[in-house]
Amino acid sequence: MTNTTTESQPAAHRLWGGRFAAGPAAAFDAVNRSIGVDFRLWPFDIEVSRAWATALYHADVLTLAECEGIERGLDAVGARLHAGEQPIPSDEDVHTLIDRLLHEQIGELASKLHTGRSRNDQVATTTRMWAMDAAVRLEAAIRELQHVMIDQAHGLETALMPSYTHMQRAIPVSAAHWLLSHFWPLERDRTRLRAARHASAALPLGAAAAAGCAFPIPRVLLQGSLGFSSVTQNSIDGVADRDFAAELLFAAAMIGTHLSRLSEDLIIYGSSEFGFVRFGDSYTSGSSMMPQKRNPDALELARGSAARMLGNLTSLLATLKGLPTSYNKDLQDDKRVLFDAADTLLLVLPAVAGALAECSFETSRMTQALTGGMMATDLADYLVRKGVSFREAHSTVGQLVRQAEEAGIELSDLPGSVLVAAHSAFGPDIVDVFSARRSVEQREVDGGTGPAAVRSQLEAAQNVLAGRL
Repeated sequence: MTNTTTESQPAAHRLWGGRFAAGPAAAFDAVNRSIGVDFRLWPFDIEVSRAWATALYHADVLTLAECEGIERGLDAVGARLHAGEQPIPSDEDVHTLIDRLLHEQIGELASKLHTGRSRNDQVATTTRMWAMDAAVRLEAAIRELQHVMIDQAHGLETALMPSYTHMQRAIPVSAAHWLLSHFWPLERDRTRLRAARHASAALPLGAAAAAGCAFPIPRVLLQGSLGFSSVTQNSIDGVADRDFAAELLFAAAMIGTHLSRLSEDLIIYGSSEFGFVRFGDSYTSGSSMMPQKRNPDALELARGSAARMLGNLTSLLATLKGLPTSYNKDLQDDKRVLFDAADTLLLVLPAVAGALAECSFETSRMTQALTGGMMATDLADYLVRKGVSFREAHSTVGQLVRQAEEAGIELSDLPGSVLVAAHSAFGPDIVDVFSARRSVEQREVDGGTGPAAVRSQLEAAQNVLAGRL
């Protein structure tokens, strides 16, 4: 029978193993190794290790010379990794990799660095640092897309188009108003990212494996040097808490959802049946069979990425719900979904921004899509202004809509005699009701589609991005 342990192999550099008589099985090594995922944490791990060396000096565990020697060694390790040095098969995770390289640089002095520290609080700290950085990068990418929206909206202020509910034509709106309806969800996403960053900024370092460090390390000093805003209040919770990861993944899921909805609108409006949008060349592809095709692939990929964002969030929540107290190895997979979410969105957001930037809007097709029947609500409002209750007005106009449908004409084409027969409150000025522009101009309530309201909304959007609101 084949021996599947590594006993015959050269001793691997490990951070554990003294209580084991034999080495781990190859199959266990394969499933246990996380270096393929967490290798990217090395800059944060080195930063954490430098800060920990300083904390050990303040706790009188290291002399000043030893602390400085470890710091120089960590600098050298960082330089090697920055130059492209890669893990070797025996490196279990990023912490083991850096510990091995540090031993190569400074010898046995490196063994003192892990004093009072566990990989449990170490990985929780580096993951939080990565999450804080990711939240900043994602917010910046969203801002770029929002700038594109504002630029496009400026050119659409006077353009009118149908709004839709249940994918049926509803009421005329400013095309800028439609586009800005996608700006504000992204602004809420930025707020969620800032909240996720704040949730990540509680320092777990010093929690050790679960009970807290046995040496008097200054956690407040660690907090300040590593850019955290607070320290965790409970060592058990400190190593086990992944709420910050779930919050970042929820923000990512919402970003994915909002990108999907924007993409869906553009894809629909870019179809031949609508023709409101013309796509450019840089973010579309052709068909391998049909020469006439222009496929909005960037937008379709953005739409599809929303499913992955949801899956990442669900995966982490399903993992967390079944865990007993403190750290468990299941948490090793938190980084897999976190990294995937950030990597995907940092690809998708610039692609959507680019696709939208090169879209041209066919305002004449939008105008052609406006019909007299879309002013049915305005017709009811006309009666209300004449003193009729809205319920009665709604019923009257509904009957007129049915008559128009049965006659195969638009509501606006019904003879005046039919309108008067339907309700005595209709007068000669009724013809003004069927103007789409007049319909829009009446809706000047804050947040409405009226020209002044849209200008105010655009100004508010610009102020938000400029940090003035």
